[in-house]
Amino acid sequence: MEARAIARHVRVSPRKAGIIADLVRGKSVERALEILKYSTRTASTPILKTVTSAMHNLAGKMEHLVDPKDIGIKSITIGEGRTMYRIKPRAQGRAYRIRIRSSHITVVVHHTGATEA
Repeated sequence: MEARAIARHVRVSPRKAGIIADLVRGKSVERALEILKYSTRTASTPILKTVTSAMHNLAGKMEHLVDPKDIGIKSITIGEGRTMYRIKPRAQGRAYRIRIRSSHITVVVHHTGATEA
């Protein structure tokens, strides 16, 4: 059995979020939460929330309690979201474009234990 959670329009660059996603991809949820909790990167907070949400979505589908050790991260994908454009004034009347990028985070978890509902 599997469940997923999606966080959209997260104000983190997809490239920076992908670095954190690579750290936890394929691990158990318990180990992933430990890694994300103690990571100092900005992208770790929204990924932590999305993994937690996916874990609770799976627990809601199951008929019995599930230990986080028995839940594995099947896939975690980082997609490119909307880019906001801003202008930064520069010298001699010039203007530089600033791109503020966002990400879509999708986490799919599955139950790895012997008893499935």
